[in-house]
Amino acid sequence: MTFKIILSLLITVSFNAFAQKDGYWDKERATTKEIMVPARDRISIPTEDLPVGTTEIVYRITLLDKNQEMANSLVSVLKAIPDPTGISQGSAGAVFLMSKISGDDECTYSIFTSNENAKKYVADGKIDKACYSQAEPVSKDAKRLSVNKSSCLKENISTIWFGFESKNWLLSQKVVLEVVPWVDTKLNRGWNQDNKNEIISLCKTSTMAQKMANSDDFCVCILNKIMKQYRYDEFQKLLAVEKTKVYKDFGNSCYKDADISKNVFNDLRTQVASLIKTQKYNEAIPKLNTIVNEGKATALDYGSLGYCYILTKQYGKALKALQEGEKLDDTELLVKLNLAHTYLVSDDYSAAKVIYKKYQTQNVTDSLSWIEKTKLDFQAFEKAGLPSKDFEKILKLYN
Repeated sequence: MTFKIILSLLITVSFNAFAQKDGYWDKERATTKEIMVPARDRISIPTEDLPVGTTEIVYRITLLDKNQEMANSLVSVLKAIPDPTGISQGSAGAVFLMSKISGDDECTYSIFTSNENAKKYVADGKIDKACYSQAEPVSKDAKRLSVNKSSCLKENISTIWFGFESKNWLLSQKVVLEVVPWVDTKLNRGWNQDNKNEIISLCKTSTMAQKMANSDDFCVCILNKIMKQYRYDEFQKLLAVEKTKVYKDFGNSCYKDADISKNVFNDLRTQVASLIKTQKYNEAIPKLNTIVNEGKATALDYGSLGYCYILTKQYGKALKALQEGEKLDDTELLVKLNLAHTYLVSDDYSAAKVIYKKYQTQNVTDSLSWIEKTKLDFQAFEKAGLPSKDFEKILKLYN
């Protein structure tokens, strides 16, 4: 029986450890203030500056009679709670956080996200600008506020204001306000949503990113590397030339990532196919050369490059590209056909004839024959004004 109890406790502890949020209660920047609220009056009190990455706060309000002192601080209570999810919801959680003492006096209070709204409350008592309001008088209260569930906490808010209204018509009241922030470790580095979008937007204007049809993965890779190495405020302090170097270094690293690199070059190939289809050969060539220069070219890439060089009447470059393609794959017939074309338009009929004859019974793809592809290419060559005196002679070879 004892073993079962111990095992159950171990499982519970392990589960809680894995369920904990990645953060800490920031006792160094907790707010603890004793405030005297004049009889029948209102005042407002700001919290200490909330640290960057604050996602939740726990606050406690306690009214004390004269000469009473707090039995235990809110910080000491929270030491036993590893993260905000450990604070149970509803009334049970409030009772757990409550001070063990409070005075007989009562007050109402409201919370504001700007000093302007807090001052307005002190002046006229209206709570329409409050993000939270406790309208029923209390002698003590405690609550947890979360970024996800309360408008009192937002990413860009560094201070909140508590407004108190005394319900004692004769004497001043002593109010103790305690506020303890929970700091998310990752967000504490200053990388909120706006800051991340700033980096992504800058990345997308880079030369590398503009080579890609979809640069999302590439830019997220750069963002993650920057966030890992720098806090946001540290990154912002870098000189412009230093930021440029950071982008370049991390960009080169991300560009070499296997998955991202594969997507980049596949995107380029898709763009090349579209450009060739619309007869924009001069625009396709630099994109194909990007693939070649990065050492990622296949035999088909060299075949496409040779084809574009033929259509732009750069026959020497076409020959060189196609011979490189042959070295990679001597069985790729689209390379062989473009090589035959290059010899033909370069006035080397005999060299072209050997290749045309050798492969005439085969297919260049699974659905397109060598002969059909030859006819289609000759039509494109004639339209582009390439030398066509031997086209008919080649077609007659196939009969």
